[in-house]
Amino acid sequence: MPYRVLFSEDAERDIEDLYRFIAGREGAETAERILTDIESACPARGNIPKELAGIGISEYRELHHKPWRMIYRILGTDVVVYCVVDGRRDMQSFLERRLIRA
Repeated sequence: MPYRVLFSEDAERDIEDLYRFIAGREGAETAERILTDIESACPARGNIPKELAGIGISEYRELHHKPWRMIYRILGTDVVVYCVVDGRRDMQSFLERRLIRA
């Protein structure tokens, strides 16, 4: 099933920040490759983030491109991306702030 991928404003900022960070450390070509890998991953194969499952929220999924985590929901034929973040941070607090306030 083909999906249309949509990015929240927060996710767009995350991707811009991620691009600048990777490009600054490893070059623009590496940044492009990593972002392409993240964006082209098959959305239905993602798992429920453990930080959200632990508080009873199961409608979100995640994909990993170490250390980055992409958090999204599948809504019909749309994939709505809410964030692309470094998974080494305090994800419990981050996800509660970012997704529960949304």
